[in-house]
Amino acid sequence: MNIVYTRVITMNFNKKKVVFVMGATATGKTKLSIDLAIHFSGEAINSDKIQVYKGLDIATNKVTESERQGVPHHLLGFVDPEADYPVEEFCEHALRAIDKIIENGHLPIIVGGSNTYIEALVEDSIINFRANYDCCFLWMDVDPLVLYKYVGIRVDKMVETGLVDEVRDMFDPNADYNRGIRRSIGAPELHEYLKLESNMKNETTNNNKELLLKKAIQETKDNTCKLVDKQVQKIKRLRNELGWKIHRIDATYVLERRMKDAEDAEDAWEEVVLKPGVAIVEDFLNKIN
Repeated sequence: MNIVYTRVITMNFNKKKVVFVMGATATGKTKLSIDLAIHFSGEAINSDKIQVYKGLDIATNKVTESERQGVPHHLLGFVDPEADYPVEEFCEHALRAIDKIIENGHLPIIVGGSNTYIEALVEDSIINFRANYDCCFLWMDVDPLVLYKYVGIRVDKMVETGLVDEVRDMFDPNADYNRGIRRSIGAPELHEYLKLESNMKNETTNNNKELLLKKAIQETKDNTCKLVDKQVQKIKRLRNELGWKIHRIDATYVLERRMKDAEDAEDAWEEVVLKPGVAIVEDFLNKIN
């Protein structure tokens, strides 16, 4: 079943409208941002602090060209992998992208799991974002136990599609994993495995290598789950302590259907996630501030 939406929007407003799609990793926020962009003639602005870097497309789960479905994406894969990208630069680039998108007559949709970047953009007293922009915050949420399981499946698929080879191509035994793209989960976890691999000389080492790979994959899963917890706590703090009006969308059922490869997984997405998401954004765009 395909749901058909009718878009009737009267955009009478003083402040410029900006939509934020938030959520922990693997919840489906990228897919929602693209679907909303297609529906509302929008463009996406990446706010993930690792996806801004060039390279490690598998490890960082960058959206592919085909997945973008023609939706323009900004601040994605454009920073040198070895460089620092402080929050001040993100805010500057994000503001430029927002204004450019609005000048084009499109809706800016900021999407990513790095809530530190989003908080700085919205709350900075110098930027004074809320004085010029009206914000709509959507939160893609999933039951933690379901999401942990889904994360494990996704990491296994990342390994199958070339995660290890991708990290191997940029491996440096003296690398600093506290800066640049090497902070991406998957890179530091594979360090000991790749270091041993580069020095492999005998069968004993080969056996150790296999054990280290299994350990690295499990650590990647565990550390991703820890990241999930941190991301959710930050969103709750923005809502509970800073008073952000955040619209929660529960995508648990969708992930459960996907993990079972159910035929109705896409129907579940449209009914449980996309339909309420579209309704929230329509109300937001029609609101006169």
